Amino acid sequence: MISEKMKELVKGNSVIREMFEEGKKLKAIYGEENVFDFSLGNPNVAAPQEVNDAIIKIAQSEDTCFLHGYMSNAGYEDVRDKIANSINNKFSTRFSLKNIIMTSGAASGLNIVLKTILNPKDEVVVFAPYFSEYNNYIQNYDGIVTKVEPNVQNFEPNIEQFKEKINYKTKAVLINTPNNPTGIVYSEEILKKITNIMSQKEKEYKHPIYLISDEPYREIVYDNIEIPYVTKYYNNTIIVYSYSKSLSLPGERIGYVVIPNELDNSGEMIEAVTIANRILGFVNAPSLMQRVLLYCLESKTDVESYKKNRDLLYSIITENKFECIKPQGAFYLFVKTPIQDDKEFCNIAKKYNILVVPGSSFACPGYVRIAYCVSNKMIERSRQAFKQLATEFK
Repeated sequence: MISEKMKELVKGNSVIREMFEEGKKLKAIYGEENVFDFSLGNPNVAAPQEVNDAIIKIAQSEDTCFLHGYMSNAGYEDVRDKIANSINNKFSTRFSLKNIIMTSGAASGLNIVLKTILNPKDEVVVFAPYFSEYNNYIQNYDGIVTKVEPNVQNFEPNIEQFKEKINYKTKAVLINTPNNPTGIVYSEEILKKITNIMSQKEKEYKHPIYLISDEPYREIVYDNIEIPYVTKYYNNTIIVYSYSKSLSLPGERIGYVVIPNELDNSGEMIEAVTIANRILGFVNAPSLMQRVLLYCLESKTDVESYKKNRDLLYSIITENKFECIKPQGAFYLFVKTPIQDDKEFCNIAKKYNILVVPGSSFACPGYVRIAYCVSNKMIERSRQAFKQLATEFK
């Protein structure tokens, strides 16, 4: 028999993945060109050529025992040093290699941080809508998810409710900007409001409250929007980053955690997070991909392709009278459903071979997420299907 905790996690299996599997079945029946799968945030833009060039160069030039062997659980020192310097150059920070812990993507980064900081019944505040796996990550370490209800006017954080939700049991606040699923970017003004409240509560409760910033979409932004670097506003900040989206490498599982010196007892935190990397079974981030980063830190994926997709899909959605805010970053549209039951809307959409994810999976019912990290041609082909879908609600 599986454990009781695992039974709950199985019940909460990702709807996103279920829709992705449904898409494979439909493609087998109707043909790939006749199915419009907007379910999974799987980048369709190729990794920069520098990545492939680096893999070949490293494989041919480095000693294979070194290349494929163990290293410090925190990762290769030269890689961490180069990442720290890259961040410093971009954001005027002062990190060194000791502040960087290499991880198997952002998912492992979040897990090792939560494993390190959470005691049973500690609360983690999240702003809805949010990535559904946050629930599993937090509950896996016996933490409690404290949800701030969505602000559906513009999907910026509900600051007034945040003031009410944060309490003595709050151990951390988890933010995601650019946001999955809305594409909203938290402005400097928003971040200051959040961190000012957290600073006041830290003084009131006399214990640290950590701000965890989950940033896999940091490089995917449009229209010259700038994303503030959160450590500038709050000392007890931990950054979790992934190259899955910025370099189109989701299957390679490579990222890092930043723990600043300014964080309370930062040395102890760095050591504990590094050990969590080992005891959770990641051991260390993939060695080859760490070496690849030495050559590719300043490389970029083709954000212009995502912008082109955004603009096309947004025009198709809005011309069919569906309501949607235009995303500032990431690669998702978050669309209001014309009926209250978003899951039923997804079922109706499947009649036209359109696969989207219900907003209830992101703690925001009445909406659906549409991932536009797909081919531009597929979006264009979907135009008639969305038109037919819209007629269901006239």
